[in-house]
Formats: sequence, C-alpha cells, structure tokens
Amino acid sequence: MSSTPADQPRATGEPREDDLAELFLRATKRLHRIQAARLSSLGLTPAQGRALRIIGRAAEHADEPLRMSALADRLGIVPRSATTVVDALVSAGLVAREPDPANRRATLVTPTAAGSQALHRMSEARRDGAEEMFVALTPEQRYTLRDLLATLTSAESAPR
Repeated sequence: MSSTPADQPRATGEPREDDLAELFLRATKRLHRIQAARLSSLGLTPAQGRALRIIGRAAEHADEPLRMSALADRLGIVPRSATTVVDALVSAGLVAREPDPANRRATLVTPTAAGSQALHRMSEARRDGAEEMFVALTPEQRYTLRDLLATLTSAESAPR
C-alpha cells in the first residue's frame, strides 16, 4: 500500500494539509477563550458583546436605528433569542429600546451613552486579546497571516 505526500509529515516539521483545519480550529478556540475572558471582565457574555457591536455599528453607519428583527438576522438567531440578549443589555443600561415610528409592531435598538463607552472598552479588550494571542508572531508573520485570512474570507463571497 503506497502513501501519498499528503499522508506524510513534511520534513520541515510543517503540518500536513489535513492538520490545517484542526490547527485553525484550535487557534480559533483559543482566541474565543481569550476574548470571552476579556468580555467577562466587562460584565458581558460573548453573545451580548456581539449584539452590542452590531447595534453600535448600525448606529454609526445607518440612517436609522436597528430593528430587533434585523439584529436577529445579523446574529443568526431567532427573534426570541435576540430579545433575551437585548433584555440583558437594556438591564445593564447599554442599549435602549423604542417603538419604530414607521412600523408599530417593530422595535428599534440603539446604544446608550454607557453602551458607547462599553463599545470603546470592548474594542480595547479585543486589541489586547489579539496582542496576547499573536505575541508569538513576528510583524512579518502577522502581516502574512492577515493576508492569508483575508484571502480565505474573500473566497467566501467569490462565485463558485
């Protein structure tokens, strides 16, 4: 039974191609743990942090506040789950909810002043977490990794 080059570890110690997914997954999980710990110190869960970032981006870049249904879509969750996340953010004073004047059945969400401050602290925590994760890489390696990840994410939207 013969083996193919993909079955053999490379002489340089580089991972086999089939190890790439596993290594990528492990690195992603480590980054998630680092980020979750930093969000926790701000009193937020990863889901709350992600929702607050989406609400904050919409407030910065949209002409009108974000509807709850649009937030659920962007989070990839059902509207009831989005309500639970927003309830926690409202209770923490980070988000305000108001009826949509254009559609009385819809609800709009916007960051409060405290929410905007939390977004700034989250951004700092993310930068610090990334620094912790990537400290082992040289600046050149970081640049190369950034380029590779950009290629992989842009391939997501490329026609097949």
